[in-house]
Amino acid sequence: MNGPDNRALRVVMLLQNSRYPQDVRVRQEATALTRAGHRVVVLCPRGKDQRWREVINGVDVWRFPAPRDGVGLLGYAWEYLYSTAAAFLLSLIRAVREGVDVVHAHNPPDTLCFIGAFYKLFGKRFVFDHHDLSPEIYEVRFNGKGNVLVHKVLISLERLSCKLADRVIATNESYKRMDVARAAIPEDRITIVRNGPELELFHAGQRPVELPGHDGKTVICYVGAIGTQDGVEILILALHRLLKDLGRGDFVCVIVGSGDAWARAKKLSTELGLDRHVVFTGRLPYTDVPRYLAAADICVDPDPSNPLNDRSTMIKMGEYMALGKPIVAFDLPEHRVTAGDAACYAKPNDDMAFAELLQALMDDPERRRQMGAAGRRRIEDELAWSHQERHLLAVYRALAR
Repeated sequence: MNGPDNRALRVVMLLQNSRYPQDVRVRQEATALTRAGHRVVVLCPRGKDQRWREVINGVDVWRFPAPRDGVGLLGYAWEYLYSTAAAFLLSLIRAVREGVDVVHAHNPPDTLCFIGAFYKLFGKRFVFDHHDLSPEIYEVRFNGKGNVLVHKVLISLERLSCKLADRVIATNESYKRMDVARAAIPEDRITIVRNGPELELFHAGQRPVELPGHDGKTVICYVGAIGTQDGVEILILALHRLLKDLGRGDFVCVIVGSGDAWARAKKLSTELGLDRHVVFTGRLPYTDVPRYLAAADICVDPDPSNPLNDRSTMIKMGEYMALGKPIVAFDLPEHRVTAGDAACYAKPNDDMAFAELLQALMDDPERRRQMGAAGRRRIEDELAWSHQERHLLAVYRALAR
């Protein structure tokens, strides 16, 4: 029989800006809570060829018709309002059928807090899982030239989400400090649950994918989103420097992922004459990602310094480290917190400095081995998801009390 600290809770998870189970963090959290005995339903947009409802590893998944991706201010407003309304309606159906104890909202958007506010009227608990800093995303997307009023609204929604929440989950210490400062909530209401790779998937025994025609070349790999803030275009510029300025043609760079900057990055690669050296795979099934990383000699994280990236933890960093790969990245605060000695750090946003570090690692296989081993140890000892889920379960034990 469950005691007061571990009774089963009925959890409604809200996800808007991704699909399930493609969103790694949400999948990890939902699965961990289900294994712990809680009853979890994830409400999210439906992707192409996905069912409206299914059970995945014990997690009940209910989907609503996905909105069109927002373009411009009105487009984003419609996307977020529609998704919030659709998730709310599904939550009502779930509440009538199964009951609800906890509403767990994964941002963005921060408008999901209004669903949590509704259920708090009936004595239910609300968890705000702070994935992204929405005001900073807006600032970066519009290059600091966005509407001042919109920025203030986003700050107000983030503050409201934190204040309404019975517990806030932050991805790192930087987000925690931001929540304390911007929302003026006590630290003991915030729990850090970092993004961590699953060692069952990211392990040294992964069979590398074959890259025909690239024998003897150094394989550089990028895995992740290709959005405005992700720096893939800076990576392309650094590869051009590596080829033209440093005279190194003995490499191939595999770029795995997609996003709203994918077409621009691919066009830039072609314009700079890099098509023989850069392979764009597009989005791949998550289970295929480790095989591409296993084939890499060097992994890269070109996220540039900006108000968002300086505070954010990148999932790809942990995945690189789990497979024992050395990393080249820009010198951002959270990069150093995550990677430590597993990465070498270029001057922020300097594509030539990035290229020079790539060249240095290409010529030093022993250093690559040492860096990769340091990263793998850090994942095993501290950062793997098996360590992080303990903090998540502690939050739910507190909610059960």
